[in-house]
Amino acid sequence: MVKKMKKTKLFMDTVVDIQVVTGKWMLKEEAEAKIIQAFQAFQKVELACSRFSPDSELMKACRLIDTPVPVSPLIFQPLKFAMEIAKWTDGVFDPTVGKMMEEHGFNRHYLTGQSIESLSADSVTYQDIVLNEQESTLYLRKPLVIDLGAVAKGFAIDLAANELKEFEGFVVNAGGDLFAGGVNEQGNPWEIGIQHPEQKEQVIHILDISNEAVCTSGSYERKSTKKNGTHHLIHPKTRQSPNDWVSCSTIAPFAMLADAVSTASLLLGADSGKMLIEQAGLKGILITPGLKIDRVGGI
Repeated sequence: MVKKMKKTKLFMDTVVDIQVVTGKWMLKEEAEAKIIQAFQAFQKVELACSRFSPDSELMKACRLIDTPVPVSPLIFQPLKFAMEIAKWTDGVFDPTVGKMMEEHGFNRHYLTGQSIESLSADSVTYQDIVLNEQESTLYLRKPLVIDLGAVAKGFAIDLAANELKEFEGFVVNAGGDLFAGGVNEQGNPWEIGIQHPEQKEQVIHILDISNEAVCTSGSYERKSTKKNGTHHLIHPKTRQSPNDWVSCSTIAPFAMLADAVSTASLLLGADSGKMLIEQAGLKGILITPGLKIDRVGGI
């Protein structure tokens, strides 16, 4: 008998929902143990990558300048990926925007309410970061604050999905960013709704996916408390929030890629953002401020 199981927890400032489809031979206890391991992936990534905790591995590493710092794969892997996207977009996507985010009011821990103020040089870019893959070290040329917000959640989703791969089907949903594996309880691909950016109870598009990720970046949820017209996606060169799109949903083989490309596309603007999705061989759904839907990649 096919059964469905669902669990929910709070991690990384978002509700993480995991649902699985169990085969007739899987015991309930075995399924629950695998779900717990999947949630632990989120916990580990948050503890390592949080910009909002001075005790996280990431923030400790950011305080050491001009010295190679050994870091765990929980830091090295998402940062290496972020650096690759930064090079691909010529620095429009840049993981060194942490201090800029702090200055715009995005510096408060979602659980404790504690704010963080960090030291940083006036002008920094991803080129001030040096990664040594052989030694797994991070080297900073200047004082700066690394922000992995555009890749860490996707990275955690992918780690969680790997823990659930033995199920006939599963969905790891972290606040609308998700990976859907296998099939649903009816044996069909998962139906995933893309939320209306202004009316959350409405779905503007439905996707049928299996073994794919869908991640959405948008300008409508997190607004700056210090600067009008600014949201949590800030162009590192103009220091402004782009507004060509209200949201960008990207469909990709894994969540960290979908997460990064959806963010980068919004930062790049209308034409270049669409081109990025196409060059990556991905699919996307972009929504304009006038709520016009633009589909990319044959959706």
